[in-house]
Amino acid sequence: MGNAEFDNSTQGEVTRLLQRLDAGDEDALDRIFPLVYDELRRAAERQLRRERPGHTLQPTALVHEAFLKLSGQKLPDWKNRSHFFGVVARAMRQVLVDHARRRKAAKRGGGEEPAVITGDRIGFEVPMDELITLDEALNRLDEVNPRLRQVVEYRFFAGLSEKETADLLGITPRTAQRDWVKARAWLYKELYQDE
Repeated sequence: MGNAEFDNSTQGEVTRLLQRLDAGDEDALDRIFPLVYDELRRAAERQLRRERPGHTLQPTALVHEAFLKLSGQKLPDWKNRSHFFGVVARAMRQVLVDHARRRKAAKRGGGEEPAVITGDRIGFEVPMDELITLDEALNRLDEVNPRLRQVVEYRFFAGLSEKETADLLGITPRTAQRDWVKARAWLYKELYQDE
C-alpha cells in the first residue's frame, strides 16, 4: 500500500471519492474498490502466507469480505487515504478473526501452523487458533496506545513495510520501527505472561 505502487493520480482520486463518500455519495465506495483492489490483494496475500498451507480463505475472498464488512456498516467520517487504509486493515483483521472463530468452533484446535510476528529484535508466534486471543490483546493495546495498535494492524494484518506504515501514520520510519518493537513486546507480554 506504499506510495511507490500507488501513483499520485490514483491517490488523488481515492481522496476525492472519500470526500464524496463523506458528503453522502454511497456509490463512491464502489468506485474506490477497483482503484485499491490490487494493493489490497497484495496485502491479503502477504497476510495469508502466515496461515497454514491449504487455508480455506483466499486473498481475493479476504479483500472482498473486508469490503463487504465495510459496506454493511456505518462508515466513519474519512479523514484521508491513510484513515481509509487503516479502516480496511481493521476490516481484514475482523474477517480473519471471524474466520478463526468459525474454524475453532468447527474444529477445536488441530495442530495448525502458527502465524509469526517477527522483526528486528523481538518475534513471537501466534497459533492461528489463538488469533482470537491476539484480537482481544489488540483491543487492550488500543486502550493503552492506539498508534501501536495501528502499527500492528498495518504490519501484521495488512502486511505493510515500516516505510509504508510510517507514511500512512505520518511518522518517520524510525518511529514506526520503534513502535513495532514496542507493540510486539507489549503483545508478547500480554499473550505469554504466564510463561
